[in-house]
Amino acid sequence: MTLSHNGTPVTLRIADTVVEIILTRPPANALGPAIIDGLNRGLDAADASPAKVIVVSSAVPGFFAAGADIKHMSSVDAESFTAYGDRLRAAVERLAAHPAVSIAAIDGLALGGGLELAMACTMRIAAAGSRLGLPEVNLGLIPGAGGTQRLPRLVGRGRALDIMLNARHVDAEEAHAIGLVDRLVPAGTAATAARELAETLNRSSAPALRAVVRTVDAAYDQPLADGLNFERAQIQGLFEDGEAVEGIHAFLGKRAPEFA
Repeated sequence: MTLSHNGTPVTLRIADTVVEIILTRPPANALGPAIIDGLNRGLDAADASPAKVIVVSSAVPGFFAAGADIKHMSSVDAESFTAYGDRLRAAVERLAAHPAVSIAAIDGLALGGGLELAMACTMRIAAAGSRLGLPEVNLGLIPGAGGTQRLPRLVGRGRALDIMLNARHVDAEEAHAIGLVDRLVPAGTAATAARELAETLNRSSAPALRAVVRTVDAAYDQPLADGLNFERAQIQGLFEDGEAVEGIHAFLGKRAPEFA
């Protein structure tokens, strides 16, 4: 099922438990108020469905998203600028906190807020020829939707500073090599690859998918001993809700599991 929202440059495609949020605001998918509204509508749709996977992609050739809406930023006062930044940050954080696994399909430029949106996803797929960066220092600013926090966690402090201080564009091959993106695919195939990955994930247990993400994320914030205890608690919870029992019985019975 495909749903379009009149006046909002975002299209939603909902298939089973996969929700695809497609950015469709030419020429560059600038993340203005209309796209922020569209992102929230997409997340509303994911909340209202048993979504296991969210895919964020683009229908604009050459762009995932080029960043914040500079034209909009130039036309507002300081108070309105802060409000706009808060709205963008809230949408990005809402995506990051969503229980569904999320995949960014990058085919073209992902700069500034566009890269911050992609980094908020659980996984990133980039097509050859794509370029990624956080060039806010060129505007006398810093990344304001999580970029200063997520980029070092993905690539390390030194690489993150190199990218941000030099406003450097990283090509898809380097992004893959340093861990900024998780999969590198041929040009023009990122959205297709993301949908294929979503279909694979869709066959897994939703509680197990969520537990993997929670437990890996906990490794960044806790000592090893605490992380191991957290891992143990997640495993116990999967047995208690029946998903692990179903998976084990299906394996022994040589049948496909019937996960929630």
